[in-house]
Amino acid sequence: MTPAALTVHPVPSMGAEDVVVSAEGVVYTGTEDGAVWALDPGSGSARRVADTGGRPLGLELLPGGHLLVCDAHRGLLRVHPATGAVEVLLDRVDGRPMRFCNNAAVAADGTIWFSDSSLHFGVERWKDDFVQHTRTGRLLRRDPDGSVTVVLTGLAFANGVALAADESYVAVAETRGRTVVRLWLTGSRAGERDHLVSGLPGYPDNISRGSDGLVWVTIASPVDSLVERLGSAPMALRRAVTRIPEALQPKPKQSIRVQAYADDGRLVHDLDLPAPAAGPGYHMVTGVREHDGRVWLGSLHEPSVAVVDLP
Repeated sequence: MTPAALTVHPVPSMGAEDVVVSAEGVVYTGTEDGAVWALDPGSGSARRVADTGGRPLGLELLPGGHLLVCDAHRGLLRVHPATGAVEVLLDRVDGRPMRFCNNAAVAADGTIWFSDSSLHFGVERWKDDFVQHTRTGRLLRRDPDGSVTVVLTGLAFANGVALAADESYVAVAETRGRTVVRLWLTGSRAGERDHLVSGLPGYPDNISRGSDGLVWVTIASPVDSLVERLGSAPMALRRAVTRIPEALQPKPKQSIRVQAYADDGRLVHDLDLPAPAAGPGYHMVTGVREHDGRVWLGSLHEPSVAVVDLP
């Protein structure tokens, strides 16, 4: 399909990794300096509404005007944009600090499903986990009473999380595996694990359920043949690659791509966008949120969010 042109909205800090849109149309994002920003889509102006003191990644809406923030350094946070108040909901699992709290989805009853990408590396060393292919990512659940359960382990860089519209399953992206794993929660298949989609054309980052009921998946970078070959190499070689100078390490290829899938795994939208013809550039989409026919994008490496209208 041929979507409309991409519009880029700068924010005052680098790394607007994820996006979420409130019922009023306010767009929220978090940046690498710890700030949470509220963007007015009409004027394009951004105002700082909170500071997590860490590195905010995934964002979700909570009741009462609060935001759920997955902070890579501080864990699950509840943020009140009206006051700037920040409350730690969870920073340890089984007595151990989380290394890499990444993304989440919130059920109607307040249950929080969230990912911890690696047991070994934090966000600053995400490439180490990616190249070494540690498969130590996890999907976890925080119940409304505060209890926490590790639901899935052994994930290849657990990343984005989304719930089905009817909450019949929870999905989690495996960035290194190029899959979206699905865990059935209700019905005759409850407890079963399969794939919503596998063999993605690149490496997925955040995922989300749109207002259209579809599961939207970011493709942060196309498939890298060197990275794929390293996946089957001895661990000693994989570790050696992460120790060579940054300039010589594998790098994400620049692209702007997101896809949307129905519950049966059918591809509904594939937006493979050219870079903006004018104004600020954009690449490496790590956050996506469809809201009333508009698709908002975040990027780990950009000081901006972007938006495109579906045709």
